[in-house]
Amino acid sequence: MNWFDEALHDEWSGQGYTQRFEVTRTVCEVSTGHQKLVIFETPRFGRVLALDGVVQTTEADEFCYHEMLTHVPIFAHGKVRDALIVGGGDGGVLREVLRHDGIGATLVEIDDTVINVCREHMPSLSGGAFDDPRCTARIGDGAAFVRDTDRRFDLIIVDSTDPIGPAEVLFTPEFYADCRRCLRENGILVTQSGVPFLQPEELRSVHRSLGSVFSDATFYLTVVPSYVGGYMTLGWASDRSEPREIELEELAERVARTGLSFKYYSPSIHRSAFALPPFIAGILEA
Repeated sequence: MNWFDEALHDEWSGQGYTQRFEVTRTVCEVSTGHQKLVIFETPRFGRVLALDGVVQTTEADEFCYHEMLTHVPIFAHGKVRDALIVGGGDGGVLREVLRHDGIGATLVEIDDTVINVCREHMPSLSGGAFDDPRCTARIGDGAAFVRDTDRRFDLIIVDSTDPIGPAEVLFTPEFYADCRRCLRENGILVTQSGVPFLQPEELRSVHRSLGSVFSDATFYLTVVPSYVGGYMTLGWASDRSEPREIELEELAERVARTGLSFKYYSPSIHRSAFALPPFIAGILEA
């Protein structure tokens, strides 16, 4: 029997804790020039994408992450027309963004192999979104793109790996400042921010960096079974608090007008996701 041992929380392995997946078949394994990519099949989670030994997404639970990273800011804003996705080469966020009529998406991914391999071996993630005429996919450095572009966006979604390797620059105050410059008035930035029970310093760092740039910087929650350790935090930043404070009734009306249905997201989940447990609030205050 073959097993995949995730490398993200190696510091905990000495304390008797790790995450393992039974591997029934290795679908693809390649060094991309940026990172080591592997896709493997499991009995419970279907196909799993890992980069440099860290699980990025699985067929079984990807909706818990992609729906919350996407629909919370879109419904909170209410008038998103242009969205920028930094990272997200698996296509899951792109798929969810383009479920909304009238929204165009620009995706900037540093590693074209991630896009190509996921389209071939995990096509349900993107669901054909890369072929949508509303999608513009660019291969390049997301930090350089937001630094140099003269385009403006209503929403920026940073769907990156953890702050190691090529994604490290996507967690800096300089990057967030460039994102703020690229946002239109009332624009929103969201970003993955780790699992605070096991990665408290990542949460603190993101909080400090976002708060140094934006007037309203906080976090909201999702739970993704394959991102072990309990709640996952998603960073939220804007210069206005009103979108974050939208009433439940208005959210429900906006969702109803789209006719969309979801497996994780709902107006009630949206509102409650901003209620942080005391241990997470304590990490932010430390």
